[in-house]
Amino acid sequence: MEKRDIMGLTAVELGRKIKAGELTATQAVEASLEAISAREEAVKSFLAVDAAGALKRAGEVQARIDAGELTGPLAGVPMAVKDNMCTRGLLTTCASKILYNYIPTYTAEAVKRLEEAGAVLIGKTNMDEFAMGSTTETSAFGATKNPWNTGHVPGGSSGGSCAAVAAEEVPFALGSDTGGSIRQPSAFCGVTGIKPTYGTVSRYGLIAYGSSLDQIGPVARDVTDCAVILETIACHDEKDSTSLKREDTRFSRGLVDDVQGMRIGIPRDYLGEGLDPEVRAAVLSAAGVLKDKGAVLEEFDLGLTQYAIPAYYVAACAEASSNLARFDGVKYGYRAPEYEGLHHMYKKSRSQGFGAEVKRRIMLGSFVLSSGYYDAYYLKALRVKALIKQAFDKAFERFDVILGPAAPTTAPRLGESLANPLQMYLGDIYTVSVNLAGLPGISLPCGLSSQGLPIGLQMIGDCFREQTIIRAAYSFEQTRQYLHSPLAGEEERS
Repeated sequence: MEKRDIMGLTAVELGRKIKAGELTATQAVEASLEAISAREEAVKSFLAVDAAGALKRAGEVQARIDAGELTGPLAGVPMAVKDNMCTRGLLTTCASKILYNYIPTYTAEAVKRLEEAGAVLIGKTNMDEFAMGSTTETSAFGATKNPWNTGHVPGGSSGGSCAAVAAEEVPFALGSDTGGSIRQPSAFCGVTGIKPTYGTVSRYGLIAYGSSLDQIGPVARDVTDCAVILETIACHDEKDSTSLKREDTRFSRGLVDDVQGMRIGIPRDYLGEGLDPEVRAAVLSAAGVLKDKGAVLEEFDLGLTQYAIPAYYVAACAEASSNLARFDGVKYGYRAPEYEGLHHMYKKSRSQGFGAEVKRRIMLGSFVLSSGYYDAYYLKALRVKALIKQAFDKAFERFDVILGPAAPTTAPRLGESLANPLQMYLGDIYTVSVNLAGLPGISLPCGLSSQGLPIGLQMIGDCFREQTIIRAAYSFEQTRQYLHSPLAGEEERS
């Protein structure tokens, strides 16, 4: 096979060919490295590429495949990891100057489980600094570009992972989702991403933003890949106190083309003011496809949608102000070169090491936790969070799946969102509630805009109902053909 054809395969297809002996893990890694070399200048999705380590690892994996030790679907398949997940011996920066030289001594549990399954780590992907942003423009090391149109953002904060998959530099990647950071960039980049039920995937080794909201999940080309990857990384982990013991982690069982009788609710709150007409039309068209396949559709009032953004940003920033207090210039990372005394060193190191968006959220979080404002803001946000969970519980008494857009628009142009941070925050309107309620959600492509930019469809399930949303997404996916982004060389294949 030609190398560009290798990278046009899904992760499961590639793993199947390696297992069958049609190509080797080394050839797959070489194809990935070649694609990165050809496309990185345009897309800038990676912060670190470990070519030598990946080739060495590929040889070891291939030997184990040949010996019959590795038989799983991801053995020999190249992968990328968002740069807020620790990787032993490989630079991990959270796209921040304050961690510019941090090399962990351990590997995140989710990454470790993929490596044990035979996946080969290629490198670390760009992101919004400390996962704070919706465009991958707040990175201290430069913005990632959207492979569909490099004048537009890929979304964020997992924009590097989504862009790497869309540009076909790797078959799959890991991202993290605090308020939509897997689902929104997946929508913007025309790929598929899953945010699982909170606690399904270990957060051990994930550098925290909002600990009660963060969750690791897969980004890939299709629903099948995402289900198989999620099945691999889901586990109970004693090293993570929020990790769940689940017996129902065979997510690939949801890969069934059957929505007959499935009850799907469409919140009217998600279709109102602020939603781009093209996005609305594409989402409703996708709903019509599911209806034609036997699903029962109904519009309903979810409620509390307008309170999700303020509740999310108060809670997330409060947790961030606490979590990021550890980056002080003492133990690791950036330290200001000149200072007078310990407290001055703290101030200068943090002031010089953090970017503007991170500082904004730390200050907002410190404010809502401060004396006199804790009750007025933080406790009120927690009460709203509980009410949002109750609203979803009530909705799931009637519906199996809630369907809507992943984002109100297609990918904005570079620079537009940073000029108006409040507008960037409002762009998370359809995703943050899922994190506040700890629910699973999936985003997958459902069309292209008149500008040729992908439109994402979001499906939300009740807690522990990943198989249900996977079944709905897989059934819809069977009605469309995967579109390769221009940067991935669709013209070369045709």
